[in-house]
Amino acid sequence: MKSQNNNETIGNKIKQLRNKQGLTQDELARKSDLSYTTPIKIESNVIIKSSIQTVVKIAKGLGIDVDDLIK
Repeated sequence: MKSQNNNETIGNKIKQLRNKQGLTQDELARKSDLSYTTPIKIESNVIIKSSIQTVVKIAKGLGIDVDDLIK
């Protein structure tokens, strides 16, 4: 069975979207009302399964729908 492509992690998706918007991890954390270490940990895949609350906050901070982040 083929393993899922590593580039498809939510952390990588967040990083791509954040970079596209020219935001630093700290700026994203502030816009998302999260501690500044949370986006760092998610993007580096230290946190692989984030709570839905965190995902919702990050989507809001990026100005996108949660669906766009998790699909």
